[in-house]
Amino acid sequence: MFPGFPMACLTSAIEPLRAANEIMGRKEFTWRLVGETHAPVRSSAEVRFEPDEVLAEVADLDHLYLISPPTAGFVDPRHSPARLRWLERMGMTLGAFSGGIFPLARAGLMEGRGCSVHWCYEAAFKAEFPDVVPSEQVILREKRRITASGAGAVFDLMLRLIDERLGRQCMTEVACWFQHPFVRDADASQKVPVSRTSATADRLTPPIREAIRLFETHVEDPLRIPDVAAAVDMSGRHFERLFKRETGQSPLRYYRHLRLSKARQRVLYSNDPLREIAIAVGYQAPAPMARHYQELFGVSPKDERRLASGLHRVTPVVAAK
Repeated sequence: MFPGFPMACLTSAIEPLRAANEIMGRKEFTWRLVGETHAPVRSSAEVRFEPDEVLAEVADLDHLYLISPPTAGFVDPRHSPARLRWLERMGMTLGAFSGGIFPLARAGLMEGRGCSVHWCYEAAFKAEFPDVVPSEQVILREKRRITASGAGAVFDLMLRLIDERLGRQCMTEVACWFQHPFVRDADASQKVPVSRTSATADRLTPPIREAIRLFETHVEDPLRIPDVAAAVDMSGRHFERLFKRETGQSPLRYYRHLRLSKARQRVLYSNDPLREIAIAVGYQAPAPMARHYQELFGVSPKDERRLASGLHRVTPVVAAK
């Protein structure tokens, strides 16, 4: 657990396993909370959790998952990542929930691998780890790495582990205990909202989905809207009308919002200079980006980064000797 971790991911991991134990009438699963120190770790919901043990003493777990916000850093940046790498060499399965993929990658444990990255962290993750391949899948299991994009994905992952250990009947009963509506397929993709609408991208018509895919893949080098219309085999007028009908906004406005949303991820979850962020989302200079950013989000990127830094700052608790 890292300070500011999403509490929903922790409960989504523990509760299905606890229910499986109750259903089976025996302790099939056990869990322990791990911190870098013995100090309580405060979640994003301001609830504190006491670690059962510290990372330096972990040795006999089957799986170890990192759970954190994207901005989390190691208290001991020399020894803690080294400890994780040692545990990996000893055969432990390592994984990450939500923003936990950031410290796992910072520890050098994701090079050349794919991982599930929550869509709202994707731009910041790609910028920091260009050699790691982010996936749209809600869960990615690759050898001895397991990554889950959010709390719902963590719940699904636990259901799969229950299925593999105790069978489909127990897994189904656990899902019904919590009224979990369905168990997603192993390769299910994340639901991504269409900006400023109540829809998700998978509910749009194929031409509009393809247009949005083109927008997504041309953030740094923006396309002309008439070229996108031609790419989806539509006249400019018909494309504008259909796009606005399905998303509630013009293609140009949507595209700008998309690029600024990518910029916002990096403003909030990286220390990249604003000039570098502006170029990465298709602006030649930071000033126009900052103006559009202020218009869209109601705050300048510089001020939002400063405010976020204050929210994320955690005062270390040092045990007296």
